[in-house]
Amino acid sequence: MDKWLSLLDGFQYNLVLFFGTIAAAVPLGLLICFCSMSKFKPLSYLSKVFVWIIRGTPLMLQLFVVLYVPGLVFNMPMKSRLTASFVAFIINYAAYFSEIYRGGIESIPKGQYEAGQVLGLTKTQVFMKIVLFQVIRRIVPPMGNEIITLVKDTSLARIIGVAEIIMSAERFSKAGVIWPLFSTGLFFLAMCGVLTLIFGALEKKMNYYKN
Repeated sequence: MDKWLSLLDGFQYNLVLFFGTIAAAVPLGLLICFCSMSKFKPLSYLSKVFVWIIRGTPLMLQLFVVLYVPGLVFNMPMKSRLTASFVAFIINYAAYFSEIYRGGIESIPKGQYEAGQVLGLTKTQVFMKIVLFQVIRRIVPPMGNEIITLVKDTSLARIIGVAEIIMSAERFSKAGVIWPLFSTGLFFLAMCGVLTLIFGALEKKMNYYKN
């Protein structure tokens, strides 16, 4: 029983990382998306380069960079390894979310914007009243995939010393008790199962907004 409670305590860090990352990365990704699509070329270029770098390097490396570079380069060391994990996860997933947003927005035919403007709507009104729900319906599946991946990626925080569930289980394996390490999969499976049901129901509801 004590071992299960220890695993549950470790999984709390996974959940904190998961929900904190979602809360910050979803709006930040939208901001990066708008910057990438901006007609102001320097801003668009910088945003695209940023996304390219983040998507092109491993999250594990980004965790080390966030943890050590501020102290080594700017003499401002990270005070908390959990904070470093938050920063790395938020930046990483915001970059991925921004590309999902951009793909969803650009998938809408330009004729719909033009038709709305012919009817006297502003670009903002066209986006909010005509385009938005179509974009949401199109991005739900890829967003769901990324969010489910995030559940599993939270385990990477252990490499910089965050005592999440797998690190908690590894402590038992060093003492010759191996089953807690494999039991961690049950926690991830349960969380991913719940999210799969939620996104499945959301996709079904979004089918109302068909083109």
